[in-house]
Amino acid sequence: MTPTSFPKSAIRAVLLEGIHASAQTRLEADSLGVRAERAAIDGPALRDAIADAHLLGIRSRTKLTADLLDAAPRLLAIGCFCIGTDQVDLRAARARGIPVFNAPFSNTRSVAELTLAEIIALSRRMSERSAALHAGRWDKSASGAHEVRGRTLGIVGYGHIGSQVSVLAESLGMRVLFYDVAPKLALGNARAVASLDDLLAASDVITLHVPDTPATRGLIGPRQINQMRPGASLINNARGGVVDLSALADALREGRLSGAAVDVFPREPSGAEEPFDCPLRSLPNVILTPHIGGSTQEAQEAIGADVAAKLLRFLNVGSTLGAVNVPEVDLPSQQGPDARRHRVLHFHRNVPGVLSKMHRLIADLGANVAGEYLRTLDDLGYVVLDVDPTDSAPIVDGLRTIPETIRVRELW
Repeated sequence: MTPTSFPKSAIRAVLLEGIHASAQTRLEADSLGVRAERAAIDGPALRDAIADAHLLGIRSRTKLTADLLDAAPRLLAIGCFCIGTDQVDLRAARARGIPVFNAPFSNTRSVAELTLAEIIALSRRMSERSAALHAGRWDKSASGAHEVRGRTLGIVGYGHIGSQVSVLAESLGMRVLFYDVAPKLALGNARAVASLDDLLAASDVITLHVPDTPATRGLIGPRQINQMRPGASLINNARGGVVDLSALADALREGRLSGAAVDVFPREPSGAEEPFDCPLRSLPNVILTPHIGGSTQEAQEAIGADVAAKLLRFLNVGSTLGAVNVPEVDLPSQQGPDARRHRVLHFHRNVPGVLSKMHRLIADLGANVAGEYLRTLDDLGYVVLDVDPTDSAPIVDGLRTIPETIRVRELW
């Protein structure tokens, strides 16, 4: 169990990997000390950087293992300034009572716009025409080039990104079909289909917008590619493990598919100095981009502000809304009469009897509890108590003696 009640003026935030300045601005406006690094760091330098950090911000390159989390005993929360959180050992963070926040929706528009651009570029075979001119060949031909108007777009995954792609594509005159494992409200004239097989057989362009889960890994393999319409194209701006790239490359070489656009890969280089290899390299009418779906200034600014706001709300209020690895508790701000109260935040192992011990402790102290909030997730419980100021210190001291306690923090 680690006590973590710090005066706010002593809170230190470390931001790595060139996180947008909007995050630093938000944190510094709340009187936090911020160290911002333009690049990722690793090894001993990373350990030194996080040793005294209370808040840590990373993007996709920094890998936070259980061993590294042990080297950061003061760490209160982690912000992943991106969509994914695979770079963090979420179970280890949860076991230490460290919430992990991300920005799952802030780059939605940027990814949707890239997808739309790729739909048009593939339909007009722009990469091939451009490559020919770069090679000195004037290939002015309408062969294989199509307008997107009137063609059918199949969207796999009709969430925030997929639904935006749907609206944008329909505005260009495309017919939109979608498939999702959960029922979704269709926007505009889009229409849901009953199965992935139905979608593959009916679409001129397939675009993927699904999360990385055991169910989606290998979702598009040889069988699914063979079910696609002859001459169709495939776009993957979702996750690298969703598509079998070797099977896709075979279909492109054989002419069964007309093109592909891929922004994500099963294995991606850790930086510019590491070479990139993939079965799709050098194939005509294939657009390869280095995981830039959300790499716009607008998206990065929105992500910086979004994740910084979540970190500050946890720091100042105790709210874990938006955390991916701990129970989500949305808490009211301490305003009006509640401003006089102290708030006690208690992460504990979720086993029978912990609440009984807490309530017995409170009763023995004769403490006045004005509000109690509780949520659990798997092996972790999170309890928040709003108490009279005179009662907070004895309650905090008592909670630290409960064997199941992971960490306690007090807000006032």
